[in-house]
Amino acid sequence: MNAGSEGRVLRLEIPVDTEDDRAALRGALLAARASELGEVQRRSARHTFGYGTDTARESMTDEVANRRRRLEMLDRLLAALDAGSQDA
Repeated sequence: MNAGSEGRVLRLEIPVDTEDDRAALRGALLAARASELGEVQRRSARHTFGYGTDTARESMTDEVANRRRRLEMLDRLLAALDAGSQDA
């Protein structure tokens, strides 16, 4: 969490009837994470190599930060899913 920000906890309840359902959900989250990671790397490389104008690079910086945030949220979801499967 950001320094000085108040943390909140979001609780989700997702019906998971079988271990196959849990595995399918985990696989979907991993696929989304892989996609986000690819975008972070692609956009970071474009920024690092100096593509575009100064304004475009500023926009890329914001996009990379947003993608990293999304990646972090997917990591948290995966961790919660894994922790939840240990509790069951």
